[in-house]
Amino acid sequence: MSDLDVQIPTAFDPFADANAEDSGAGAKDYVHIRVQQRNGRKSLTTVQGLKKEFSYNKILKDLKKEFCCNGTVVQDPELGQVIQLQGDQRKNVSTFLVQVIVIALWNI
Repeated sequence: MSDLDVQIPTAFDPFADANAEDSGAGAKDYVHIRVQQRNGRKSLTTVQGLKKEFSYNKILKDLKKEFCCNGTVVQDPELGQVIQLQGDQRKNVSTFLVQVIVIALWNI
């Protein structure tokens, strides 16, 4: 009989990228806009992932004025500062942030 070449598979970690040092909350340049359902038809829109250099209170003030809704800035231990708005404002917030970023880049 001949010797069989047996190869033992090496350990592969599919979550190695997620466990890297530089990947923490807010490490990527993503802004997450989510909606959370409350009672019945009531909902809450959350915006997280904005850069820390931005003034969250000024952004919140402009969002509230633009969309005629109420909102607040909440400090979360894991996620940092999160903007909360009343109602389903996902599309409004995304178009608003894109316009503000384009205008900010245009003025540089």
